[in-house]
Amino acid sequence: MRVLAVDPGVWGALAVIDDANGVAVPIDIIDVPTVGVGAGERVAVAALRDWIGRHRPDFALIERAQSMPRQGSSSGFKYGRAVGAIEATIVLHAVPLKIVEPTAWKRFWGLPAKEKEKSRQRALEVFPAAHALLARKRDHNRAEAALIGAYGLRRSRLTPALTTNEYTPAAAPAAPRRPAC
Repeated sequence: MRVLAVDPGVWGALAVIDDANGVAVPIDIIDVPTVGVGAGERVAVAALRDWIGRHRPDFALIERAQSMPRQGSSSGFKYGRAVGAIEATIVLHAVPLKIVEPTAWKRFWGLPAKEKEKSRQRALEVFPAAHALLARKRDHNRAEAALIGAYGLRRSRLTPALTTNEYTPAAAPAAPRRPAC
């Protein structure tokens, strides 16, 4: 089983983790692809579409998006737009999508809420072969995406319903058709 895990945002990351005989193995870990600069920076949806298509995950987990204290309205809007673009791209691939609470996966790994470097160190312990993908301190988003994926694989063995939810495209209502003019 292959899971796509997302630490969302324009500066977030994505990881594809495979279940190789009960062991979580990272297949690929990348920063969210972007286009533009400054205020015009946004998710490169076409690049994300192609990347997801190459990996063909069985289900996806995305960390619940929430604004940060003292975050301005324009940066909050940019963050929300990025999360929406990522979610839409996943759903358009017909990949079941589940939102996971940050506290759930961090508690599972024994991580404090706000210490990103501890997440990177923990991911290096869990995935020692992925050292090159997690080597820089700024790779904490990649580390968190990988840990979310491994959490999802372990939870899916215990709770098969984790691989389906209201974001599964088959459960989405059909869009109303517009009458011809």
